[in-house]
Amino acid sequence: MSIHAVTRRLAVATSAEHPAIQPDDAHLAASLERLGLPPTVCVWNDPALDWSAFDAVLIRTIWDYFKHHAAFLAWLQRLDALGVRTINDSALLRWNSDKRYLLDLARLGVAIIPTQLAAAHALPEVLAALAGQQVVVKPRISGSAWHTLRGVAGDAAFAEAVAQLPREYDYLVQPFVPEVVSDGEWSLLYFAGEFSHAVIKRPAVGDYRVQGEYGGRAEPAQPDAAILAAAARALAALAALGHRDHAYLRVDGVRSGGQFLVMELELIEPFLHLAAHPAAAERLARDVAARLASAAPADAR
Repeated sequence: MSIHAVTRRLAVATSAEHPAIQPDDAHLAASLERLGLPPTVCVWNDPALDWSAFDAVLIRTIWDYFKHHAAFLAWLQRLDALGVRTINDSALLRWNSDKRYLLDLARLGVAIIPTQLAAAHALPEVLAALAGQQVVVKPRISGSAWHTLRGVAGDAAFAEAVAQLPREYDYLVQPFVPEVVSDGEWSLLYFAGEFSHAVIKRPAVGDYRVQGEYGGRAEPAQPDAAILAAAARALAALAALGHRDHAYLRVDGVRSGGQFLVMELELIEPFLHLAAHPAAAERLARDVAARLASAAPADAR
C-alpha cells in the first residue's frame, strides 16, 4: 500500500516556550510534507487540543517536560488510551524520562559515569563519603542542567548550595569528568537504529555545561571505532531491556580514562543536529512515514 493511499495526520509536539518548528527541524518538516504528511505543530500540554484528531505524534521540542513530569506521564497515558501512537514509543519515552535508566544500562555492562541515587535529605550523607572530590548533583528527572550543581564534596559553600535544592526531587550524584571541559562531550545520532552523524559539544570558557543556552557550541566530528563500539553496546543494552525500535536516538558521552562513558541516551526530545545533514532529515521523515503507513488511521479507531 502506498504511503499516500490513506490520509495520515501527524502532530509535531512542541512546548509553549518553543512552539514553532525550530530551524534545525525545518528540513525534516519539509520532507514530511513532501511525503504527504504535513506536520501540525501542537504544544504538548495545551489543554484545548484534541489529540484524537491525529494518527501519531512526533515528539520534538517538548523541552520543558521534566518540569511537569507527572503531567507528561498523564499525557502519554491519554495518547495510549486514544490509540494515538508516539514517535518514539510511549513505553520508551517513560523509561527514558527517569535517569535511573543509567543504572539499567550499567547492569547490562554499559560503561557509564559512576552514579549514585539519593533523596534530597540523604545528599549530605552521600557527599560526606565523597569528601574532597569534584562532583555533579542533578535531579533524577531533569534536562538542560536544570537544578544541576557542580562543586567539591565537603566544601561549605557547595554544601549550602546543595541544601537549597528542591526537597521534593531525588538526585543523581556523579563524579565530575574533567574531559567534558578539556576534550568535549560527544553526541552520536542514530535513525532507525543506524548511525548517521556526530558532533562534539564544548562548554564556554569557565563553564562545564555544553548546552547552547549556557554558551556551549557544537562542531561536526567523526567518532573512531572504539566510540562507535561503545555506543553500539548501549544500543544493544537498550534492545535487551525490550526497547528495540526507535526512530531517533542520541548517545551522549565522554572519553575518560581510556574508555567512552555514556552520559545519556536521549530518546525523547533531543536536538538532532539535522541542519547540516539534510539526508538524515529525509531518512527520518521516510521512517516516520513508513511507521504511519502501517498504522490504522484515526477514523478507523
